[in-house]
Amino acid sequence: MALLDWIAPESGLRVDGDGIYLRPPKASDYPEWRDLRSRSREFLQPWEPTWPADDLSRAAFRRRLTAYARDREVGSAYPFFVFRAQDGALTGGITLSNVRRGVAQMGSVGYWCGKPYARQGLTLRAVRALVLFSFRSLALHRLEAACLPENQPSRRLLNQAGFSEEGFAKAYLKINGVWRDHVLFGLVSPLRAHDGPEEGVSV
Repeated sequence: MALLDWIAPESGLRVDGDGIYLRPPKASDYPEWRDLRSRSREFLQPWEPTWPADDLSRAAFRRRLTAYARDREVGSAYPFFVFRAQDGALTGGITLSNVRRGVAQMGSVGYWCGKPYARQGLTLRAVRALVLFSFRSLALHRLEAACLPENQPSRRLLNQAGFSEEGFAKAYLKINGVWRDHVLFGLVSPLRAHDGPEEGVSV
């Protein structure tokens, strides 16, 4: 496990936010991730794709890390775990995925929060940190997100993070085994795109 952590090219990446920080998952995160996801299963399952039977196994976690590393290598996705700054506790995860360059310069934001840390503003802070990383460090032009219509906490969170509701998509994603309608959100960068990391982002 330590070797996997050492060879991971993303191991030096960290995005600091307000009372939280984001960094890519590492093999040594597995026990804390497994425990948090296990404790939060009933809380998370209504909003996520169906969990595979071995979803919380160490082997499945290794497969995740391999997929994450491949996505980062080609620049198509940037997955992070969210940690509380005061004690380093793992509180959830957030991912910038489906990154498109060329004339699009955009990506999609998705996130989850463990039940013990819900309704504490940690995920909102994580989204805000990811937005700055996306616009300032990656020089993206636009971010997108989506949530189930009845997921009022997520709708409020995205609005508070600066996203605007832009539409409604029928049967948009397969959630918990069923194709579900989603509300679509968008956020356009107010910044002038430029190269190089900004304050709060260390590489």
